[in-house]
Amino acid sequence: MKLIFIRHAEPDYSIDSLTEKGWKEAELLAKRTAKWDVKDFYCSPLGRAKDTASFTLKHFGREAKIYDWLQEFYYRVEDPYTGKERVGWDFYPRYFTKERLMYDPDKWVESPIYKNSDMPAKYEEVKSGLDKILLEHGYRRNGRFYSVEQGNEDTLVFFCHLGVQFVMLSHLLGIPAPLLWQGVFVAPSSVTILSTEERVKGEAYFRLKCIGDTSHLYVADEPPSDSGFFMETYHEGGK
Repeated sequence: MKLIFIRHAEPDYSIDSLTEKGWKEAELLAKRTAKWDVKDFYCSPLGRAKDTASFTLKHFGREAKIYDWLQEFYYRVEDPYTGKERVGWDFYPRYFTKERLMYDPDKWVESPIYKNSDMPAKYEEVKSGLDKILLEHGYRRNGRFYSVEQGNEDTLVFFCHLGVQFVMLSHLLGIPAPLLWQGVFVAPSSVTILSTEERVKGEAYFRLKCIGDTSHLYVADEPPSDSGFFMETYHEGGK
């Protein structure tokens, strides 16, 4: 089985859609996806993900299954410095590097900043939602790997967001989500691919083949967007 996660194209968050560049990215992406043999499409309910998927779905004459748990993982916590509510990731290094639980693949949601928030419950929603889909395709969660009830070469494509994509990768690969949020970037319209590796009959583990690939942009001389990436080096005022 193959799982393909696609981050939405360059967003215009003010209208929950795409920028002019984002629409171009989505079209270039569709030229790439047109070559795929896709069993099922899944999509976030948010506009920027749906708009990104629209060109691909039109080409295939298909519809995507929409799941609320595929929306961006924007659940709120109390900021440790300001005391105000904020999204539960993108912390400064001085904070998250000192929180030992954030380095634990099973207990990161028990970190003090997450404990009294919606994050643990929402994490369970994403895990359960993804595992339900995998079970429908013959792969049952068994501890930290998957038991193969009906092996296949199905390709499942998910149009979603950076934050929730890393939550799913965390679950599949046993990497704490905060470390992915803080240490990995995938550009808008990028493609991340995992395949099952079944070296023992009845047992499967997902192996990451590529992450954040934007070759569909490079072949068209379209530069990838840095939307969602902060400053490479510090400048006063954030520019």
